[in-house]
Amino acid sequence: MKAHDPPTWQALAETRAVQKFMMDRTDSANRKLLPSFQSPSLDSWGKVGVMKTLVTSILIGGFISASIRASTITVVPIFEPISLHGTDGDEAISEIGEALQAAIMSRPMALSGAMPEDLIHSIRSPHLLPTNNPNYKVQEANLLVLCNIGITGEMTESGLHVRLDVAQLAIPADVDLTTRQILKLAIIAVRKTLDSYQRPQSKPLKVVIVIDGADEGKASLRDLGAKFVVGEDPVAE
Repeated sequence: MKAHDPPTWQALAETRAVQKFMMDRTDSANRKLLPSFQSPSLDSWGKVGVMKTLVTSILIGGFISASIRASTITVVPIFEPISLHGTDGDEAISEIGEALQAAIMSRPMALSGAMPEDLIHSIRSPHLLPTNNPNYKVQEANLLVLCNIGITGEMTESGLHVRLDVAQLAIPADVDLTTRQILKLAIIAVRKTLDSYQRPQSKPLKVVIVIDGADEGKASLRDLGAKFVVGEDPVAE
């Protein structure tokens, strides 16, 4: 056959046979390669899917846990330093050995959030005493609110740190108490509140109370800071 002659049927058949053979070899090679190529990819996607599921579960679990803690409401007794100004009585405070126109009294509160930190914050809640006498016109009885004393609580690795802030302290004229007396009453209220909370707990709680905002004129108030343990005594090491 010359170079420019048309191909014969035999030549065409041979060419097609060679093409079919090559295509069959290629398909066979691809089928052998396909499982080894796809398997790692599928495994990798499977592992990624598992990791995504785990991360999602952890995030959802944390969110649910935080939501439960934030939405759990518990009724607890909160002790407060109460002023008795505007009344005809006073109270013997056995813890400090004085009779004052003040008292440590508890009232129930429905609280949620971080415990025991929010217990401490609640000690400074505004308190308007109910009355059936129109002559009693006192609008605020909580001494921490009356005298503008701040209070905060923070849990640390060593226990609960409570801060009483006297930087903005101002005692009204009709409150017949000294700053030291008011702070002593506040510390008693903190201890009684925590004692009540800690009673059913399995571990004791170490508490440190410090006086903040005591400038040069109030520096002597810092010695009122206290340390104590509520709950069972810690086991000696």
